[in-house]
Amino acid sequence: MSDAPQDQLDQLVTTAKERLDAHTYETVQWHFHESTGCPFWLEKKTELNFDPLSEIKNYEDLRKFPLFEDDWLRGGPVRRWVPKALEDKPTYVFETGGTTGIPKSRVVMDDFRIDYEMFSETLPDEYFPRGGNWMMLGPSGPRRLRLAVEHLCQHRGGICFCIDLDPRWVVKLIKKGWMEHLEEYKKHCIDQAITILTAGHEIKCLFATPKLLDQLALALEDRGTSLKEIGVTGIFSGGTEFTPQWTRYCVEELFGGPPEKSGIYMTPTYGNTLMGLACSKPVTAADNYKISYHAPQPRAVTEVVEFEDPNTPVAYGDTGRVKLTTLTKELFIPGFLERDEGEREKPFETFPWDGVSGVRPYHVFATSTTVGVY
Repeated sequence: MSDAPQDQLDQLVTTAKERLDAHTYETVQWHFHESTGCPFWLEKKTELNFDPLSEIKNYEDLRKFPLFEDDWLRGGPVRRWVPKALEDKPTYVFETGGTTGIPKSRVVMDDFRIDYEMFSETLPDEYFPRGGNWMMLGPSGPRRLRLAVEHLCQHRGGICFCIDLDPRWVVKLIKKGWMEHLEEYKKHCIDQAITILTAGHEIKCLFATPKLLDQLALALEDRGTSLKEIGVTGIFSGGTEFTPQWTRYCVEELFGGPPEKSGIYMTPTYGNTLMGLACSKPVTAADNYKISYHAPQPRAVTEVVEFEDPNTPVAYGDTGRVKLTTLTKELFIPGFLERDEGEREKPFETFPWDGVSGVRPYHVFATSTTVGVY
């Protein structure tokens, strides 16, 4: 899994583990101390059968917490999630999930900026040029993705152009079976994108969900042009549709070959409003376009755990459910079971901690989950 000698990799893994343990301790102290903590956890502390301040000393100790309940993030008052030490800072609220019913809400001050600045360090400047302008072809409205991509662009010195896209409406169209309306809405989004891309704005990079990227490339082809011809060199994409098969199709059919031939570099990501952004190990034809994601430790950790026992990781290469832990000063979420499953991957030199590949909707939910623009 790595070009590094095994003893060197072992040392990197040990150092990363020590850093995670120290960060876990600091994060728990912050969120459960009366002077800095957030009202939700200070109140929840009275229900726990242990004292987080004295008994959580490392990452493994977090298993003492019950699994985090999805519904705790649904509804208000949302201020109960704002740590006392940060209550005077300007605060955003972002939605996650909830294409039907009450969405989950997450308060944010700077985490989305930090997450995407970390991600920026992984982008090759050759294809994502500093100062290059971007286009955001994805969900807008109360989702962090729009602001996050815009910040990523600004952080790298560019100006970001955005389109209007309501993923809730997409899901409603699918559920109602209004496929003609769905096609028109997709065309509406793609038309917005093409209008911007062909208006002389010198856009070099874009974010797009897999489905929209596919539609965009085909629509450009219908107009006698291509992503390469209009000047796009770097594409950041993400979503559950990001499979090795789709990646192969994208690289070989839509782009015209790997970056050294087509001039277009695509980086897959796996992320959400709670986690931040998990980066992928470089995806290559030699590795059959396999995509392995590694969370942004120590700020977030993903584990692949047994379906029946979420405190037990599966063996490397085995399938399990994705469990997320978020550890920032703005948000503490221990043991959140994602709606995804995948295979556990070994650490490697760049990200010396476990990863997950083959990410797809958790099989128990898969039949009832409507995947919209992703």
